Amino acid sequence: MKKFRFSLETVLDYKQQVLDALRIEHAAAQAKARAQEERLRSLERQHEELDAEFSQRKLEGITVLDAMKYEQYLRAAERAIEEAEAVLEDLRRQEEAKRAQVVEAKKETASIEKLREKKLSGYNKALQKSEEAMIDEFVSTKRAMEAQTA
Repeated sequence: MKKFRFSLETVLDYKQQVLDALRIEHAAAQAKARAQEERLRSLERQHEELDAEFSQRKLEGITVLDAMKYEQYLRAAERAIEEAEAVLEDLRRQEEAKRAQVVEAKKETASIEKLREKKLSGYNKALQKSEEAMIDEFVSTKRAMEAQTA
């Protein structure tokens, strides 16, 4: 019997390549989101430190000009935090979109793989039947030859 050949093998290979590429893109999107989360945490820590420093300086006595500078720095830090949060949300949406693409590609690949397994199983069953038929024929021929010689 001829060797098993799955007619959609090239399609399966292509789908697997697409899936691998999407997984890489998804991992990159996750890494960007994690880096942005770290940047956001850093900005928040800087804001807290600046706010604590401002509070301490107010207790010690501070000039109006210095107080205004601190307030400007705090507002700038708050704007930076808001911008970082907006970027993070955008990166999370991108990561979620990539994840959805990976899931869809997995489904497509899995369906073709299941079809391949089903075809391979049918091929193996047919091969086994063919081998059994050959063995039966061999045994029948051998018995017939033994009967003729006896």
